[in-house]
Amino acid sequence: MRRLDVGEAVRALLSAQVVVVPTDTVYGVAARLADADAVARLFAVKRRPQHVALPVLVGSLAQVAELGVDWSDDAQRLAERFWPGALTIVVDAPASVAARVGARSTLGLRLARQPQLSSIIAQCGPLAVTSANEHGRRPCVSVEDVEGTTWGAPVAGVLDAGVCDGEVSTVVELASDGWHLRREGAVRREDLEAVLGPEAAAGDQ
Repeated sequence: MRRLDVGEAVRALLSAQVVVVPTDTVYGVAARLADADAVARLFAVKRRPQHVALPVLVGSLAQVAELGVDWSDDAQRLAERFWPGALTIVVDAPASVAARVGARSTLGLRLARQPQLSSIIAQCGPLAVTSANEHGRRPCVSVEDVEGTTWGAPVAGVLDAGVCDGEVSTVVELASDGWHLRREGAVRREDLEAVLGPEAAAGDQ
């Protein structure tokens, strides 16, 4: 697989291609959120069903605001405590934006810390990203792992940043009844409770 520098990765993304990038957790396959054709190509690359929503990586809170999502006080508190880093915050979003990544009315957002990825997002805007591994296989934490992956469509190349941390991100959904932990990863349940209080009961959803 072709190795890319930041400039080459940016040019590829701006031309509607799909690129493998390092994230704060594992290597991911990325496309520009603003480019519907590129996001469709991303689903094909990963062989991912269109109804399984993709998370979105942003470079700043200003980019979050531009997406028009419902950014509550709880979302702001989580961002101030855990961003940038491995916490995906799922919030209500305009249907037109959510549909870009296969969602109905929500968007899962994460602010990237990884320096090269942050530079790319600053130049390309928010990215739809999914882990760079085949379904059912372990996540890719190195370029060597990425090169052993079989893709469903062409990928422009990979930005090599060495070995990633490997621990999955935590996913928390903010709803009208409170918050719900969808996946526990780098950020622990007790860390979330310290910021938001107890999780909403499952029966309250």
